[in-house]
Amino acid sequence: MFLVMFMSIYIHIPFCSSICTYCDFCKVIYNRKYIDDYLDNLEKEIRLRYEMENVKSIYIGGGTPSCLDDSELIKLFNIVKLFNVDENIEFTMECNVESITEEKLKIMSNYGVNRISIGVESFNDDIIRKLGRHHNKKMVFDKINLVKKYFNNINIDLIYAAYDDINILKDDIMSFLQLNIEHISTYSLILEDNTMLKINGMENINEDVDYDMYKYIENTLESNGYIHYEISNYAKEGYMSFHNLVYWNNMEYYGFGLSSVSYIDNRRIFNTKNLSKYLNGIYFDRSEYEDKNIRMENEVMLGLRKTRGICLKDFEEKYNIKFDDVFSIYELVKDKYLIIDNGYIRINKEYMYISNEIIVRMFK
Repeated sequence: MFLVMFMSIYIHIPFCSSICTYCDFCKVIYNRKYIDDYLDNLEKEIRLRYEMENVKSIYIGGGTPSCLDDSELIKLFNIVKLFNVDENIEFTMECNVESITEEKLKIMSNYGVNRISIGVESFNDDIIRKLGRHHNKKMVFDKINLVKKYFNNINIDLIYAAYDDINILKDDIMSFLQLNIEHISTYSLILEDNTMLKINGMENINEDVDYDMYKYIENTLESNGYIHYEISNYAKEGYMSFHNLVYWNNMEYYGFGLSSVSYIDNRRIFNTKNLSKYLNGIYFDRSEYEDKNIRMENEVMLGLRKTRGICLKDFEEKYNIKFDDVFSIYELVKDKYLIIDNGYIRINKEYMYISNEIIVRMFK
């Protein structure tokens, strides 16, 4: 009943023109001498693993895919032609503000990209510099207005809690609303080890302030017509990210490129994070089988990120077991942390901010 009739594709382009102070993703400083070899190996990996499934979403992320020059982008998109794409595909390309050009946008549009995700992070010039980025507020508005000439499905990423002044956040959200675009992903700054912010001694802001910021984002965006459909994501009607929903619904997908992860046939397949190995044709690092218990736990951890929650009937048909036979939900429902409504179980909106704590209690 749950046979996969389509696949989603993630492609990782690890190159960046500079390293942001908050980033712990797998990335490499852009160097032209590596690009052709990397793309050649990307094509080899795809030919080795892809089995001609129908593809309903492609997401090219990084790194900074838009730092590739025009000829490199064309080479990348010609590789993408290997996929058997659905006529209604969602095809997302990540871009940084400073590397967007009109010619690159034309190339993206001509090769089928129909959704752009832009790493804005903030509209405050001081915060932008603190995060190690090289754009400014005026550039954000100019570049997004340029993107609008070619695309009508635009997301921006916004980081909050890189400061403890909620007025900076209010200005950021007001700037976003002025742009009148379709989607926003909002992330509280997490200070990861080995990032420059952490190394330089930055500390997390007060949790109460972080919560106030989270609620301000939620209340303001919802009152302006955006649907809060996942803990960090808001969209206008009809613009929820299909590709991201694949992850949150614990569905299968391919990951190609350095450090990518795939989920196929109940296995998480991890690609190498070592660029030298990848360029020498050693694409894989390890594979981890997920038994039924792990898959059910992942279903909960991912599915309850969605504000709609998890369909109980689908869960029971997929795993041949009732939800409450696996997870401790009685007390959480009684105390209104969890809500069962119209065949779905979800976290009460008022407690979404502490969703991780609620999910941990379900596993006891």
